[in-house]
Order: sequence, then C-alpha cells, then structure tokens
Amino acid sequence: MITAAQLRAARALLGLDQKALAALCALSVPTIQRMEASDGVIRGNVDSLMKLVGALEGAGIQLLSEGMVSEGGGRGVRLREAPVRRPAPLPDEA
Repeated sequence: MITAAQLRAARALLGLDQKALAALCALSVPTIQRMEASDGVIRGNVDSLMKLVGALEGAGIQLLSEGMVSEGGGRGVRLREAPVRRPAPLPDEA
C-alpha cells in the first residue's frame, strides 16, 4: 500500500514533477494527479498501482509502512505521529 503523502514525498525526493513521474511509470498525468489528491491510502486500478510502486522502487524509493524498519542506509524521511502540543504558559499577572 502507498499513501498519497508517500507518493508526493517520493516524487519530491526523486526531483520529479508529475509529468516526469507519469512517464517513468507509464501512466497518464491525470492518473498521477488523482493518486496524489487521494485521502490516505491510494485506491485504484491494481495494474496502475503496481506500475507506480515498481517505478518508484526501481528509482530507489523504499516505501515504509507503519512500524517498518528501514533496511538501507540511504537518505529518506519518515512521518511520525505528531507530538502532543501543550499550550504555552501564561505570564504571571501580578
């Protein structure tokens, strides 16, 4: 599985625009646009998803699922759960 956020991040890491990614994985630009606009996990034609993931992996992208450990030593990013934000303390009113 691949999420829309992972797709956008992978494309950015590779320095590709949507048109170049579409050419790399033999899909149309509107298909890439729909995938990137998805909410969460990308849903679609299995053949299209296989082409996309195969092209990304062939270009050096390693897709990590929740809790998966990276096996390689290359550069990358991982989105973690956002920390709980605490409100700033109010100044003393004396």
